[in-house]
Amino acid sequence: MTLHDYKTVLYRQDDGSWVADIPAIPGCYALMGTREEALAELSKVFGIIADEYREKSIPLPADTTEIVHA
Repeated sequence: MTLHDYKTVLYRQDDGSWVADIPAIPGCYALMGTREEALAELSKVFGIIADEYREKSIPLPADTTEIVHA
């Protein structure tokens, strides 16, 4: 599985910072000042988490995320 196999939720917080989140993977999110930075950081976080799963011989969870309001 790669980052592109997952839905990413991107939203702006009240303070102006951006959150990029992959709901299917616990702890896989990034909080940064711009949306571009948040997405770039999310890619790094995903890589770290994917490596941890691989080292433990555990498959990454399937993405069952549904977008209801877009």
